[in-house]
Formats: sequence, C-alpha cells, structure tokens
Amino acid sequence: MLNTETIAAIATPSGNGGVGIIRISGTLVLDIASKLLSKSLPPRTAVYTPFLDESGETIDSGVAIYFPNPNSYTGEDVLELQGHGGAVVLDMLLRRVLALGATHARAGEFTERAFLNNKLDLAQAEAVADLINSTTEQSVRSAQKSMQGVFSTQIHELVEELTQLRVYVEAAIDFVDEEIDFLSDGVIEWRLQALLNRLEQIQSTAQQGRLLRDGMTLVLAGKPNAGKSSLLNALAGHDAAIVTDIAGTTRDVLRERIQLDGMPLHIIDTAGLRDSDNIVEQEGIRRAHAEMAKADLILLLIDARESETEIEKLSTTLPTGVEVIRVYNKIDLLQRSPEIHLTENGIAIYVSIKTGLGLDLLTAHLKKSVGFNTSAENVFIARRRHLEALKAGHEFVEQALSQLQNALAGELVAEDLRQAQQHLAEITGEFTSDDLLGKIFSSFCIGK
Repeated sequence: MLNTETIAAIATPSGNGGVGIIRISGTLVLDIASKLLSKSLPPRTAVYTPFLDESGETIDSGVAIYFPNPNSYTGEDVLELQGHGGAVVLDMLLRRVLALGATHARAGEFTERAFLNNKLDLAQAEAVADLINSTTEQSVRSAQKSMQGVFSTQIHELVEELTQLRVYVEAAIDFVDEEIDFLSDGVIEWRLQALLNRLEQIQSTAQQGRLLRDGMTLVLAGKPNAGKSSLLNALAGHDAAIVTDIAGTTRDVLRERIQLDGMPLHIIDTAGLRDSDNIVEQEGIRRAHAEMAKADLILLLIDARESETEIEKLSTTLPTGVEVIRVYNKIDLLQRSPEIHLTENGIAIYVSIKTGLGLDLLTAHLKKSVGFNTSAENVFIARRRHLEALKAGHEFVEQALSQLQNALAGELVAEDLRQAQQHLAEITGEFTSDDLLGKIFSSFCIGK
C-alpha cells in the first residue's frame, strides 16, 4: 500500500536521557536527509553527522541510518536519527523534520504501515505492543514468539485446512451424480474432528498467552476477619493491606499486582461480607460484589471454625458464572493438616495464612486452575479478541460436523466452514474491519 504522507515521531520515551531517536518513514525520506544532514547515507550504514537547521547551523550531532524500501520496518524508506536524549533538542530536531515536509505520526502508525505493507500480519503487529508492555520474563519470550510468527503460522495452517475442506465439500455438492458420495465416505468427518482437536489445543495455549498478557483477576471475598487481607499480604510478599483484629478493617477495594512464578496476578481485596448499618461499610460491600462479578476467579476465605450453615448462607450471596475456590483458613487453631480436595461445592483448600501452612497448595492450584505452565514451550501472547475468534471458529466447525453427521447437509456444512474460516482469518488480519484496525493501533505508543 502506497502512503503519500511521510511521517515522523520521537521513538524514545519522554524525558531526558543519554540517547534520543527520531524515526521517519515515507517517500520524502531522502529529500529530508539531503537538507537535514551534511553527509550522504549508504543503505543500512551508521553515519555520524551533524543535524542541521534551516540556516545550516547544527542542532545536534549523532548517528543517522537509512533503510531503503522494501527492506525496512514499515516497508517504506525509513530514516532513524539517533542524537542526544534531551527533551528540548529532540523537539527542535523533530520540528525541523516536520518543516521539511513530514507529518507527525499517529500512535502506532509505523507498525500499522508495516501491517498494511505486508511486513507482518495483525497478530505479529499486536505482539509488538505486547512486547513493549510485557511485565514478566515469560511474557517477553511469549511476545517474541508471536512476533516471530508462531501463533500466525498455526492460524494459517487452520485456515488452509478449512480452505481444503471447503473445496472438498463444495465439490461434493457440485458433483452429486458421481458414484462416490464424498459427504458420507468418512474423510470429511475425520478431518473435521482432527480440526476440532487442533483448535482445542491452540485455544488452550492462547488462554495461557492471554493470562501472560492481561493477568488473572483474583478477588478475595469472605466475612470480616476471615483472613483476606492477610492472604493478600502473603501473596504480595509485603504489607499491602492493614491487618488488625478489628472486624471490618477493609472498607474499600484494595488492588495489588504481583507475579506468581511468572504469571501476572491482579489481586483485589474487598470489604468483609456481612449485614451492616454503617453507610461506609455498605458501600464497601456493594463494591465487593461489583468486583466479584468481573473476576476471573473468587477465593472465598472462610474461618475453618465456621458452621456449614453460615458458609452456605455466605455462598448464596456470590455471583453466578464465576469460579469460586473455598479457602478454609486458621487450621492451626484446629490442629488440622493442610489439604486440598474436591467437594460437591468445588475445590476446598485448607490453610493457615498466619503460619504459611498450605499456601503452596493454594498457589499451585491457582496456576493449575487457569492452565498456567511455567515450563510450556511455544506459548505465544494472545488477546481476548484472539480467544473470541478461536471460540467462534471452534463453534462453527462443531456445527459443521453436526450438520454432516445428522443431515449430510453439504450446503450447510460449507457455510459453517466459511464462517469458521472468516473468524480465524480475523486474527491475522486477512478479514478485518477498519474500526478494529484503528482500535488496535491507537493503543500503541507514538513512534512505534
């Protein structure tokens, strides 16, 4: 895609630093270089040169590198100016570049042009932003895998298989008079089932990639003095919350971001759940319920000495549709050993937050419950939109298999496969609306 505008932006963070970089991309790059620099630029060679203003005076001196199209990040002519990182000198240099005909780049416009010029697909483009914003070593490695095309390759393979299946099915529709019944010979059914299995594997990996990117939102709920704030402090490794023997110490929502063996966790401590006439406490309880409704997982903290009647009464106040793990605290007061087991109400974990007994069982289960594996290979960064597209693709393939098995309805099978193909192709940007592109690239930083 030919862009008529040449864009420029400061590519390094704001503030003062040792080095500052200005990136320029577009058809005017060589013209700008001839007026801005005192030396000619051979391709892909670092050249030390003064950067000149309109009167020929030196604004700064540094390194200039010219990347001719199409072998550049954007696929266009690109010039990078690496000078001193002072905010004023960078601003002066950028104003000079803009005066020579460039326009200020929008957020993410360099990477957007790389996508539009087929230098990388949409999943790889998103991985650029994810790499910049990574908060753990594993998320960095996973973002790199996405940038290198690990995720995209798997999606392309699925789309190619769907294309071949569509050809097979539509041939069966078009040649109904042939002696071989393509729809009932078992080949399509077998390939659809294999495709479903592959989709489920990729969905599982993508879910872990989504957790690496976004983190898991974990809400701590329970009665006052059940140990919610103590658990927050234990997981965070410092005194993030005030802990006292006075019931109702936590009135507001308290948030803490931590890493659990490389898995980002957003832990939310909430007000104790109980009937109260206090207006402030009532508001805290209302906020607690609001946070629980948005959680990925709820840890219901229970005093291990609490009666089952009270526990069940408390459980009825929790939102439906969110997984709940019951954590029975204070087992040291009952001389009970830590354990984890499955009950009719779900997982129950017995711990003593004060002594640390059983906390290893809890953290191990947290990772297991979301499919997190610190030793997993080829985990790529994924976003919610990727999971939604994979889910939709899976549903249409399942529907196609059902149509084939129950009705041998070739036309309906073909349409379901077309829908599945389109949803999966949205991940890499083969079928993508302009609105989605605008939303994705606007989340990037200026200069990238």
